[in-house]
Formats: sequence, C-alpha cells, structure tokens
Amino acid sequence: MGISMQAAGPALQGLVQGLQGQKVAVLGHMRPDGDCIGSQVALCRILLAAGIDALCVNRDRVPPNMVSYTQGVTFLTGDQYVPDGRVAVAVDCADASRIGPDLLDKFGGKLWGNIDHHASNPGYAQHNIVVKTAAATCHVLAYGALRQHLGCDAATAKALHLGIVTDTGRFSYASATAEVFALAAELIERGANPAETNFLVFEHESRGKLELTKRFLNTIQFHEGGKICSGELTQADYAATGTTKEDKEGLVEFPRSVEGVEIAVLMEEGRDGVRGSLRGRDPRLRLDLLAGKLNGGGHVLAAGFNMLGCTLAKDRARILGIVADHYREHTAR
Repeated sequence: MGISMQAAGPALQGLVQGLQGQKVAVLGHMRPDGDCIGSQVALCRILLAAGIDALCVNRDRVPPNMVSYTQGVTFLTGDQYVPDGRVAVAVDCADASRIGPDLLDKFGGKLWGNIDHHASNPGYAQHNIVVKTAAATCHVLAYGALRQHLGCDAATAKALHLGIVTDTGRFSYASATAEVFALAAELIERGANPAETNFLVFEHESRGKLELTKRFLNTIQFHEGGKICSGELTQADYAATGTTKEDKEGLVEFPRSVEGVEIAVLMEEGRDGVRGSLRGRDPRLRLDLLAGKLNGGGHVLAAGFNMLGCTLAKDRARILGIVADHYREHTAR
C-alpha cells in the first residue's frame, strides 16, 4: 500500500533516525538506470550526512555515463560486496526480486527499508516508503530531503536531479507536474546542472550505440492496426556492435514516438530468456498489469518483464499475443 507525498517527508526523516547506529547498504535494481543510480547515491549521501555508515551496492556496474554521479560514495557491485553486518535499504525496486537473488542472499533475504514509486510495489520491507503517484524515486527522496531539511548538498542535488530527469523523459511525460518542476528548480539552486546532465546522459553516446539502434529499428513490426509496435535485440546484436545491455537504454522510445502507437514493446533475447520493456501514452492501458502477465511489473505507462526460459523464435508470437489481448481487453472497456 502506498502513501502520499506529504507523508513521505516525515517517513523519510523517521527512516534516517531509525538507521542511526547501524551500518547500511543502499541497494538498487539490476541493470540500473538514472533513477536507480540517482536514488542510491542520494540516499547514501543523506545517510552519510546524518553520521550513518552507508555505502551503495548493485548487482551490476554503474553505467559509464553515470559514474561521475557516484563520486564521494562507496559504490560496489554485488561480486565486490562482502557481507559485513549491514542492514539493507532498497530504492527504486518494484519488488525484491529486482535486486537479484545472489545479492539479496547476502542480506539473508531481508530488507530493512524500501523506498520506491512503482505502482506494483507490494511493500516488501520492514519499513516502506512507496509513493505510487511520484514521478521517480528521486522525486520522493528530493521532496523528503528538502522539506525535512535533510542533507542535500550539490552532489546530492545532482543525483536527485539525474533520477527525475531520466524517469520523466527529460520532463516530457505526464508525470512532470508543476510540483516536479518546482523541486527541480530547488535542486538546481543547490547545485544540479541540467546542461551537464543532458550531455552526460543523453548526448554522450558511442558509435556502437548508433549501430545497435540501427539494428533495433530494422526489426520494427506493427500489430493491431498499428496500435502496437515491437522491436527486438539479441546477444548477436550486442556482439556485432561492441555494446552492452546498458546501451539499449532509450531504444523503446523510438516505437513509442510513432503516431498512432499506443503500446511500444522492446524484446531482448538473453542467455536465460526474453526480457522486455513496455511504454505507452494512455494510463487506461495499465502497462503495469500487462507486465504482470509476463512475469514483470512497473508503472502504469512504463513497465518491464522477464520471461525466463523463453526465446524469440519459440515465444515471440505468444508474448505479442499476450500484449495484443491485453490491449483489446483494456480498449474495450
């Protein structure tokens, strides 16, 4: 069950107070994006400013274009982290499985805290701060830090701004409300640099990323009279372009941007199955519920799924069939 943004401020202050005297590991989801990295770093810095021994751990490495945001904090991969008696607080994780089983096992499968904004978050930790109407987890943290006068120096402001910028699509989604813009302005006053963020995150791509984009666009297919648009990536695409899974970030926005498309689907075949991203424009389509039918979760307009043991050759039609059935069901209402 979620809480209001107004309640999140005192809740965050209470969480910081409850962690006094403990060692803390701030965890984020696998294959981290801007909101994940921003919220991990920001919460870690808030805790450090309160005199709490804190560090960040993620199963995967920090994306190269976001490394500069981690300066001043210890940020380890799951393989690097050796259990040392820390309690775990998860940020930006719709459910505990998004942390990764091996990393979660290092904390005995127990989570002390959970700060998030995903509509599908069930409240899986001992202490939960989940604002399902928030634009980003960094939105929740920024509101709490600024309104409760918690530590928010220039580096923290930059991390919070990073998460808000990326999860609102550079302030282009419906979640970019007047309140979000006002918080962003406060973060800029404290040291966030929009031009720097835009360059590092959105205008600093490799030639390989461009080649990967070309391969993805060559797979584009339309379904349901153009209402659904899908594209694919495989391990061979990454190998041929010298890229990694981090480089697929943002590709699903290409089919989403096409006139008439209501659900955009990116399917990525990996060694253990097919993962995917879903994007939409109409909240009535409830992409979080669609993702749930595909072993995933997320937001109303942006979600992801993970079909273990599947391949594109064997399961492409079934996955797209589930998407199409969901679209028909929700447009018929």
